[in-house]
Amino acid sequence: MQSVRSADNVKTTSTTELAPERAFWPKTLITPPVAPTALWTIERGMSPVIATAIHEGHSTRLNLQPLFGLDDHDRLREEDPYTEFTIRDVPNRIVFHRSRFEVDINRNREGAIYLTPEQAWGLNVWAGALADDEIEASLRTHDAYYNMLLAFLKGIERQFGRFVALDIHSYNHRRDGPTARPTPPEQAPDINIGTSSMDRGRWATVVDALIAHFRSHTINGSPLDVRENVAFQGKGEQTRFIHEHFPKTGCAIAVEFKKFFMDEWTGEPDTDVLDQLRQIVATAVPILEKTLASQP
Repeated sequence: MQSVRSADNVKTTSTTELAPERAFWPKTLITPPVAPTALWTIERGMSPVIATAIHEGHSTRLNLQPLFGLDDHDRLREEDPYTEFTIRDVPNRIVFHRSRFEVDINRNREGAIYLTPEQAWGLNVWAGALADDEIEASLRTHDAYYNMLLAFLKGIERQFGRFVALDIHSYNHRRDGPTARPTPPEQAPDINIGTSSMDRGRWATVVDALIAHFRSHTINGSPLDVRENVAFQGKGEQTRFIHEHFPKTGCAIAVEFKKFFMDEWTGEPDTDVLDQLRQIVATAVPILEKTLASQP
């Protein structure tokens, strides 16, 4: 375990020894770079607002790499690169560094390993049947993550009484190819807010404040299209887990950015758009803090 401490925050990275450099590695904006074997990075700050980027990661265990039936580029297309960058100014952050193709933290334990094409957008993830010991090794990471998350959130609950967790993701809208028509805008908002696993009535003021904040901004002069439960409904495991364990004190909101901030086929980022998204997320923090403090 490596750690860096300052007056107001504690940053920890769960990792083991460095693995050999890989032939392919996607572009990343994470600085300083983390070890290829890192599991997650945590930043603890003085705020009840948390953000996570649990599909940011691309790395996998070395012994899994020859077992994949997908190449790195195919895996990258279904991951959420650069989501870490958008939350960099949120006081509390968790970034998961392993690929969802090793273990998907946002699915329950039984579905966290993609064993069939039906679990993975029709993709054949593995070249052959995955051995039970490899499955169990990946599931141990899933268990460890949720043990960590529970302890982390309990600490914030003790300090602030309640909290808001922004579960940040991104989604493809050009699935038919880089030159094909994108998903129709009516089915693909710029920002999708997922709330199906929460008590919407209890947290209405918080959710509505976040939506209003996002809608008040433009990207390159165009108003952001922000809608609730359109492309996704917020049914992921992390938000469900938070609402189960913190039913009265934890508001977990799934936020899906359409990949208009990058080329989803090449992985190339639009850093100007990412800078704007980062600023929009950063300025949401004091609004969420104020709204949360006014909750009855």
